[in-house]
Amino acid sequence: MKVTGSLITGGSVSLSTEPISLADVLVHTRLDSTSLANNIETHQSIFPGDHVVAASYSLVGTGVNVAGYLTIVNLSSGTCGSGGTVDVKIQESDTTATTNYTDWSGGAFTQVGTANDNAVQEKEYTGSKPYVRTVATVAGATCDFGVDVILSKYTPSDAAYINSLITVVRQHVENEVMGGVATVNRTNVEYLYEFPSANYIELPYPPLSSITSITYTAAGDTTAYQNTFSSTSYNATTGVWPGRITLRYGESWPTETLETNIPIKLTYVAGFGATASNVPPPIRQCMLMYVDDLYEHRGVHEILDQGKVNHYPIADMLVNEYRNFHF
Repeated sequence: MKVTGSLITGGSVSLSTEPISLADVLVHTRLDSTSLANNIETHQSIFPGDHVVAASYSLVGTGVNVAGYLTIVNLSSGTCGSGGTVDVKIQESDTTATTNYTDWSGGAFTQVGTANDNAVQEKEYTGSKPYVRTVATVAGATCDFGVDVILSKYTPSDAAYINSLITVVRQHVENEVMGGVATVNRTNVEYLYEFPSANYIELPYPPLSSITSITYTAAGDTTAYQNTFSSTSYNATTGVWPGRITLRYGESWPTETLETNIPIKLTYVAGFGATASNVPPPIRQCMLMYVDDLYEHRGVHEILDQGKVNHYPIADMLVNEYRNFHF
């Protein structure tokens, strides 16, 4: 049941990140500085040199912020002493706190020994965390090696303009092209004048991820939304578009007399996931095409109409299966 005439959209409260990054746009548009030195940035995770025997992954490298950048991790090995081996793996984290790092799947380098030392191994980090580091085990004998984290970090002079286009395009694709679909997880707020007669409420901006709270203002309350409807009384129905708040069996909506000024507040999380990598590739590609078009035709009246982005039919076709036809 969509509560027609009663549901008031409060809008997005917070958005953690954009579905596409400046780095994504630079790759898509083939923009670079034409200078290799300006296109990359190198950080040492484990400094190069002779490293003595170290217990299982006790040699801990420095963390590097890789958020929004294409990232390569290089293990450069020199000579290992007789019987010496080196094991290195990549770890990832949401924060800089050393205790928050966990192993990244697929991040283990081939063990280095005397048979394959004096060589370079590289791995592209394709995870979704903003920080990476490397850890190592040295066994048997001292070994010479180091680990570098290399970022594709060219920043054009109009980076701020490109980032603004990303936001404009994301809003256009979410609202105008897909009909109100959330991409990266965000907290949304909706308001109701009254609880419905049915046992569920449909929410805009699918896909629904979770319900944060249902609060309401009863007649005579001195504080708005001071009452919380127990989360044990309802479920978040996430398997349908749009998502629903559904009463559990035997439960009912609050029966108190409500205040008259939009007394019910619904707070929920909508989106495909917490990071850009959770957003389906066709949606991200659609956004990249729009950003590319606007970047190449900035200021052209055929592209912008009274501050709004015109539709780009070829890009729009990519997101047909993700359109929201309910609202």
